[in-house]
Amino acid sequence: MNPTLPRWIDLGLLPVLNLAMALVAAAVVVWAIGLEPLGVLGLLIKGAWGSPAGLSYTLYYATTFVFTGLAVAVAFHAGLFNIGGEGQATIGGLGTGLVALAALHLTPGLPAAVLVPAMVLGAMLLGAAWAAVPGALQAWRGSHVVITTIMFNFLAAALMGYLLVEVLKEPVTMDLQSRAFEPAARMPAVHEVLQAVGVDWPATPLNLSVVLAALALVAVGWLLWRSRTGFALRASGHAPAAALYAGVDLKRQVMAAMVVSGALAGLVGVNEIAGVHQRLLPDFVAGAGFAGIAVSLIGRNHPVGIGLAALLFGTLYQGGAELAFEVPGFSRDMVFTLQGLIVLFAGALSTVLVGPLASLHQWLRRGPRDGAWAERA
Repeated sequence: MNPTLPRWIDLGLLPVLNLAMALVAAAVVVWAIGLEPLGVLGLLIKGAWGSPAGLSYTLYYATTFVFTGLAVAVAFHAGLFNIGGEGQATIGGLGTGLVALAALHLTPGLPAAVLVPAMVLGAMLLGAAWAAVPGALQAWRGSHVVITTIMFNFLAAALMGYLLVEVLKEPVTMDLQSRAFEPAARMPAVHEVLQAVGVDWPATPLNLSVVLAALALVAVGWLLWRSRTGFALRASGHAPAAALYAGVDLKRQVMAAMVVSGALAGLVGVNEIAGVHQRLLPDFVAGAGFAGIAVSLIGRNHPVGIGLAALLFGTLYQGGAELAFEVPGFSRDMVFTLQGLIVLFAGALSTVLVGPLASLHQWLRRGPRDGAWAERA
């Protein structure tokens, strides 16, 4: 039986200690290759937070990780392990692009106030539809969602590749990409918004999708812990027998969780396709769907934790890029190693300290003479 920790330890102290272990392990690796760990850490933080441009890139990466992390968390609370965020984000980007290309060919001249919300809706609808198929297979056919969602990642990549080669490819170029969208089909950049109000800010990929990410964190928190729908969803995941006895339709909850999860993952397409590239590309997700699994695990599947974990990964991506550029001998592979160590300790080994922390907490509450350790003696 797993020991029970108070929420302030489980959601607050435990992730901090896991992250500290990861940093210690990373410091040992950095020291082993002949570099000074504190200096490397300082450069990483400075590269991610030490300038307006670095901060903007950090938030840009974090925005994508918020969407994929929330997608994993919603499914997790329903008892599902959705590892199809990569494919759902790809199809969400396809939905964004199809709306923009349809407007370009059928209704040119639409204002951004109409076109951008339509692109957001297209991303959510197609992402939700792509996730609904594995959800239906799980609910009515018993096909395990882990298997079907990972298979759908490959199907999404194949579908995107086929459409870009045979249907959507820009005819005047050899590059595998669609025609560029019209200027109105673009999520406004943050630096443009700030400059419009008199704030000088460097041009970066950060766009108003960051606002969508913040709203998504709030909305998912309300859905899961402040609504009847969220209560039924969590009950079906954590106590399915009790939920069934109480009249909860478990199949409906599986479908609801996967649809919401897919819609959240689909918003990655808004950040990348509508906010940065302004055209469809084959590999714009670049592993963010799988990184979302680590973000959700590190964030303890809670919106607050996911927001902080997304900032952590954004820091690693941006700060790591600066390290690879600034420090001789510090390659991009070393950045991936540091990221892997944090995933290992803060995700895969996240329960290592649960037992010792539970024993220490009981000992502090009861005292050494009356505590659990004395009872064992």
